[in-house]
Amino acid sequence: MKFPKNADLWLPAYLKDRARNLTRRPAKRLWVAITDHFEPHGNTTLDVAHQRMAVWQDRWPTIAANAPKDALGKPPVFTAFYPQEEYQVDLLNAIAGLCKDGTMDVEVHLHHDNDHADSFREKVQTFITRLRNDHGLLHDHNGRMVFGFIHGNWALDNSRPDGRWCGVHGELQILRDLGCYADFTMPSLPSPTQSRILNQIYWTTGDAAKPRGFDHGIEATVGGGKQGDLLMITGPTGLRYKGRLMPRLETGELACYDSPSAYRVDRWLALAPRLGDDIFLKLYGHTAREDNAASLLGSGSTEGKFATLFRHIHEGAQKHNLELHWSSAFDMFKAVDNLIQPQGQTR
Repeated sequence: MKFPKNADLWLPAYLKDRARNLTRRPAKRLWVAITDHFEPHGNTTLDVAHQRMAVWQDRWPTIAANAPKDALGKPPVFTAFYPQEEYQVDLLNAIAGLCKDGTMDVEVHLHHDNDHADSFREKVQTFITRLRNDHGLLHDHNGRMVFGFIHGNWALDNSRPDGRWCGVHGELQILRDLGCYADFTMPSLPSPTQSRILNQIYWTTGDAAKPRGFDHGIEATVGGGKQGDLLMITGPTGLRYKGRLMPRLETGELACYDSPSAYRVDRWLALAPRLGDDIFLKLYGHTAREDNAASLLGSGSTEGKFATLFRHIHEGAQKHNLELHWSSAFDMFKAVDNLIQPQGQTR
């Protein structure tokens, strides 16, 4: 049997995760966040970027409004992890406008190469200051401005074997010190940047002097408190089989070439990280570009796959008797944070 690319990184953890899943009791709650690598200006002109944003401004509010509501009567939330290196005032203003009704949020994305600790720190600090001061974005937690993070090109903590698309050892600790409440980069399959820890919410404990500090960690537990450097909230990672002679990778990606389905929702629920009675389902995509946007948002009178996604998840939650909560990346973190606080310290 031919194994998927870089299976040595994730297959042992996957098999261990599947074994322990056999003894888990049924969950009671489901938290769902879309954590998108939102790149309207990526590899294109500013005019095209504005056209991409216009499609989102036209389609997303209606999709969110028409989707099934969660247990609290709230619509789905889309979190746009916007790239620091693509910063444009008008584009961020357009996204901020979509955030006003609570169905969109913004966090931090970054593509960089051959960087070092000081330059990386300056880039992130300048960007989060702009997002807050110029656009009224980002959140506060425990009296401090905080942000969620997704690394571009998957190369978190200098994790590529060739050292490209990062360059910064100790990146996890720098993010922690700058106010990153959680990293949402993983999974990164089939990239060699994939963590050796799968389907967990965990604290990184790797050596800041070495790359890939996220390969070492302590799983977050109910009442367990903070146990390491940076909190990692990972997406569902594993295999799916339906309609195939050979299994394929499942990473929670939303794309024109991989549509949501009831079967995929069942796989996500089986694979996604758990904390006590709560499932945390983190999905992702690159949905600003035209092919994915057309598929997910739809066009004209044609319904997009986002509408299908939200129905399937709502139906899946009912099927498994789960209390559904649509969440932003920050909402998901807050739910995790409330669970991990030692008894009597919930906030």
